[in-house]
Amino acid sequence: MLTTRHGVRPLGVADLDAFLALTSRSPVVNVFADHRARTTNLEPRWLGGEMWGRFEGGDLVAACHVGANLVPVEASADDARAFAERALTRSRSVSTIVGPHEAVEVFWNTVASSWGRPRELRWRQPHLQIDGAPSVEAHPDVRRTTRADFELLYPACVAMYTEEVGVSPETGGGAELYRARVQQLISRGWSFARFEGEELVFKAEVACASPYAAQIQGVFVPRERRGEGLAVSGMAAVVDLVRREIAPTVSLYVNEWNTPARRAYERVGFRESARFSTVMF
Repeated sequence: MLTTRHGVRPLGVADLDAFLALTSRSPVVNVFADHRARTTNLEPRWLGGEMWGRFEGGDLVAACHVGANLVPVEASADDARAFAERALTRSRSVSTIVGPHEAVEVFWNTVASSWGRPRELRWRQPHLQIDGAPSVEAHPDVRRTTRADFELLYPACVAMYTEEVGVSPETGGGAELYRARVQQLISRGWSFARFEGEELVFKAEVACASPYAAQIQGVFVPRERRGEGLAVSGMAAVVDLVRREIAPTVSLYVNEWNTPARRAYERVGFRESARFSTVMF
């Protein structure tokens, strides 16, 4: 029975099938939420937060992941506003709002006066995907990383995160947690890199995956090696590996102003399929 405003309530294990049917409407765009649902069964203790659902006539019509990341799922402007009004009944706990542009914009406009000034707003990030062979040759030396690569890989992960987010993942005593995250990606087979001797020259990771898609994060080439085409051949290799062994479609989203990265992804064969927005605190 629904007892909350606007037909919004937390979802649980009994809602899993309906939730997966919802994410399947746009399975590539919704890969993060799909992944979280499949790996937690929507159990709050495993989610580390909540998954809210909005219902109309007993049917689940939209959802919102509320953890460290707040992510609207298949949310119209009206749905996003309803989720925002629920969010305003509690203090802000999320560090990032991210998802399709329209839903994020409506959500943010509703909570902005109460949630304080964000550290950064990234309004129109192209969401890209590829579901076929890359348009360029993959570099044969790109491979899954192993625990033996950790000492070369970890500094590149820190450098990428710091450059992308604007703050080191080790800030505030976060080094141990971030090291564990990098090791987890290695263990899953979701970390890829190319090395030249003792030098890492390219890396990328799978952030999340479903039976339909895998989302790439952490694409990085050291500053002194940029402009050599390492990201193009490296990403072509990652696309091949991921499509063959993890999921049939590969996606990512990129900052609108990052022209070199956008050109590299275009050369590989990625095409824009949506626009994302990110609000960072």
